[in-house]
Amino acid sequence: QVQLVESGGGLVQAGGSLRLSCVASRRAPSTLIMAWFRQAPGKEREHVAAIRGSDNSAYYGDSVKGRFTISRDNAKNTVYLQMNSLKPEDTAVYSCAAGPGYGDYSLGGSYTYWGQGTQVTVSS
Repeated sequence: QVQLVESGGGLVQAGGSLRLSCVASRRAPSTLIMAWFRQAPGKEREHVAAIRGSDNSAYYGDSVKGRFTISRDNAKNTVYLQMNSLKPEDTAVYSCAAGPGYGDYSLGGSYTYWGQGTQVTVSS
């Protein structure tokens, strides 16, 4: 079992920045790929970014490309999401996920473990 704990959410004005962190309780084959998803009220869950532990290959959803950066520190079992140029439409609960790296990285079903989520609110 792997526990994921997110932090770093909050309220920020449009154009501002936030950095989210997700700490995994341990390193395991099931954490080979880690990702961030978000879900706004009344909307479907959306893939934000993913990163592979083997080579740090990163993947982004179209709506955040060029504004968000995902990174990981394997020694600390931590993945980060640096969010710049935030927009009101980025408001959502952001959840961290970890998986073995099989399947489509943009689909929630490819991940085994999930964090509780952290709220990000961007005011206009």
